[in-house]
Amino acid sequence: YEDYSMQNIQDLKLLHQKCYLAGEWVGASDGGLIDVANPATGEVIGSVPNMGREATKYVIKRAKEAWDSWRKQVAKERAGIMQNWHSLILENIEELSLILTWEQGKPLAQAKGEILNGLGFIELYLEEAKRIYGDVIPASNTDSRIMVIKQPVGVVALITPWNFPSSMIMRKAAAALAAGCPVVIKPSELTPFSALALADLAEKAGFPEGIFNVITGAPEEIGDEFCKNIDVRKLSFTGSTKVGKLLAEKSADNLKKLSLELGGNAPFIVFEDADLKSAITGVIISKFRNSGQTCICANRIFVHIDVYDGFIGGFLKEATSLKIGNGLKDDVDLGPMINKEAVSKGNNFIDDAIAKGGKLLLGGKSDSLFFAPTIITNASPDMLCFSEEIFAPIAVIYKFNADDEALEMANNTLFGLAAYMYTNNITKSV
Repeated sequence: YEDYSMQNIQDLKLLHQKCYLAGEWVGASDGGLIDVANPATGEVIGSVPNMGREATKYVIKRAKEAWDSWRKQVAKERAGIMQNWHSLILENIEELSLILTWEQGKPLAQAKGEILNGLGFIELYLEEAKRIYGDVIPASNTDSRIMVIKQPVGVVALITPWNFPSSMIMRKAAAALAAGCPVVIKPSELTPFSALALADLAEKAGFPEGIFNVITGAPEEIGDEFCKNIDVRKLSFTGSTKVGKLLAEKSADNLKKLSLELGGNAPFIVFEDADLKSAITGVIISKFRNSGQTCICANRIFVHIDVYDGFIGGFLKEATSLKIGNGLKDDVDLGPMINKEAVSKGNNFIDDAIAKGGKLLLGGKSDSLFFAPTIITNASPDMLCFSEEIFAPIAVIYKFNADDEALEMANNTLFGLAAYMYTNNITKSV
């Protein structure tokens, strides 16, 4: 795989190695620094401050102080600043995409697509904020009316994941900012530079001090303070179910408002009347985008026995043509996995599936961060990959005979989040 050097890293005006707290760029404290590496090469891109509880308390306090004036601005004024932010992100999309690929590994085209997707959220919320209506409700007596108004809740803490380090921030922050809430963002320590680049552009867009904040550092300390600090009125988290449960437990004492987007186990069902070409195109995108590291990836692929052979043949042909490598190369389809732990987890799924009768049709275990597209057939529900989220470019295919059988297997999970169906019969029942 081609090794890209960091020869132009110092020229990137949006790459910051400091936190953005209450309108100031703040360097390392007693906690030291966290190195951030490019997963494609192992090369260190830079370092960010390893902040802890005290810095978190400080930025929450400053955000609360800034909230009063921000909430009093009319939605149109807040929308104007958000529009500035939107425009600046679009103007700088090439550099933002480069930073994203450097720290996360996904192909540059996918990085740019992620940012464009995030811009859609900003546009949506800055427009919707102007139309946050209340309501007047008839009361139980004739001389009264009940008036409902909607108001910003207060400081919102955002914990965002490494697999979509830009769009998840835009999606979460845009809603809170448009509603009149300040945000304190804790990005993944694996991918902090995308968040800091967005903070740079937020500052230039005109957000007042304390309204848009990014803190990097120890996830346990920062997350614990987010949960227990009563000045944080809402917490939004995207990540693992295990961590989501922990955050919910810690937030219970002060009944904090929570939005949790946790693990997925998406079924992908191909019925006997499906357009196989469309189904194969869909599964390639759904399974292998971001090297399988998305929570809405196809996790269990169910194919009707009548079209099974045709689907497998077409899927194998398309998957074989995918190219793996450094995400900065134009023709790469799959970049590296995020770290060794992710690879080890993927290898364990393959070992378990084969031990339980699975047939390895393509790919296989990896000894590096570059994980080849892998297809396993002859799958059964007793495999780990049926009940657990794979989060790797491993496609596990199950055969079914009747619609009810497929739907029963698809619904046999504790997780939701996404599902895919390919059929030409809109009366199919799920």
